[in-house]
Amino acid sequence: MLTNPQLDQAAGLRRIAKPKPVKVIAVTSGKGGVGKTNVSVNLAVSMAGSGKEVLLMDADLGLANIDVLLGLHPRYNLADVMKGTRSLEEVIIEGPAGTRVVPASSGVQNMAQLSPMEHAGLIRAFSELSHSLDVLLIDTAAGIADGVISFARAAQEVIVVVCDEPASITDAYAMIKVLHRDHGVHRFRIIANQVHSMQEGRDLFGKLVAVADRFLDVQLDFMGTVPYDDYLRKAIQRQKAVVEAYPRSKAAMAFKTLAQKVDKWPVPQSAGGHMEFFVERLIQASQEMEASL
Repeated sequence: MLTNPQLDQAAGLRRIAKPKPVKVIAVTSGKGGVGKTNVSVNLAVSMAGSGKEVLLMDADLGLANIDVLLGLHPRYNLADVMKGTRSLEEVIIEGPAGTRVVPASSGVQNMAQLSPMEHAGLIRAFSELSHSLDVLLIDTAAGIADGVISFARAAQEVIVVVCDEPASITDAYAMIKVLHRDHGVHRFRIIANQVHSMQEGRDLFGKLVAVADRFLDVQLDFMGTVPYDDYLRKAIQRQKAVVEAYPRSKAAMAFKTLAQKVDKWPVPQSAGGHMEFFVERLIQASQEMEASL
């Protein structure tokens, strides 16, 4: 029987080390411009500020922007890890509140197009990560490109960010449909962003549920809302997370509440909750998508 050398390598590393389980969460959206990366950054900084060990991964392989939002200046990035020229430890940079950030690089090819050497490098990098880690938060690209699907499939939890405009709801539904029908994802956590009231957020969630209930057998959980807040715009201009720049603002308080909810999600107890299993699922997802082309 033929075996996959990249997965064999991860299995070998798994037998040597027994790291603690990690919550792996993908933050995604159906379309750009809904504030997805801001949600990822502020959730990560909020969780790190409460004492959690958080690794924030910029998985937008076409348009890296977490470093820009936080005013960071990485010397190396995820592309160097995949090429095997740098370790993940060398690429990671420190962000606010002790958050650790894996910067991406504009123009990196889709996951489905990675070479076997890059596959092996990615598996090895995450499997050998020495940091004690509680949460891996993955900021995906927008849309339903192969790389986005691969990361969302591999994560244990998927957060979908929506705002109150027709295209956002339509594209969020399309994302949920693809992940459910084609890849077996059944549960999605929904954040209503840039709303003017909690009721507006619930109404927005209700619109998404109404469509999903008609055509899909999925579980949509309403996480909560992030209000429209001028302080968020000011924080972006200062290249800081709003929870750090304006901790008492409405947006900052909302992010802290959302982070507390994430903290209450159960830690995976099975072996599949370990970091190298996430990377195995990521590689399997990208290979299956490549084979289906």
